[in-house]
Amino acid sequence: MEHPGEYSPESLAYEYIKRNRTKEKIPCIRFPVDAYTILKRYSTRKQEHFLAITLNTAYAVIKTHVISKGIVDKTIIHAREIFRAAIKDNATAVLLAHNHPSGKLDPSHEDRVITQNLKGTGKLLGIHVLDHIILTKDSYYSFLEDGEL
Repeated sequence: MEHPGEYSPESLAYEYIKRNRTKEKIPCIRFPVDAYTILKRYSTRKQEHFLAITLNTAYAVIKTHVISKGIVDKTIIHAREIFRAAIKDNATAVLLAHNHPSGKLDPSHEDRVITQNLKGTGKLLGIHVLDHIILTKDSYYSFLEDGEL
C-alpha cells in the first residue's frame, strides 16, 4: 500500500502508528533499584537463579537472560555464558543479579570473588559490568551502592 494522502484519516492513522511505535518505552537502568524493579519476580524463587541484563550505551535494557538455575543455596555460572549473551546482544554493559532464596542479603565470599572476576573479564572484552545485585523478597543488595564494584 502506498503512503496515504497528506490529511486523510488513513494518513493520520499511519502517522500515529509510526510515531507511537518509535516512542515505545524501553526501561533504562539508572540506579540499582531500577534493576530490582525489573528482576523482582525472581526474588521469590525457591532455587538460586543467576541473571544478566544486557544494556546498550544509554543503559537501556536489551534483554534479560537467565544464565543459570541452581539449587536452594547455589548455582554454577561461567563467564563464558554471561558474556556470550552480552556479545550476542551487542551490549556495551551488563548488570548481573542472583537471588538468595534464604532471604539473607549479605553477599558470600564466593559472590564477592565471582563479581571481581566477572568485572575483570568484562574489562578485557570491553563490556562494562555495571553492578551485581542480590535479590530477596523484600529488598536487594547492590555491590555498586556498597562500593564493592
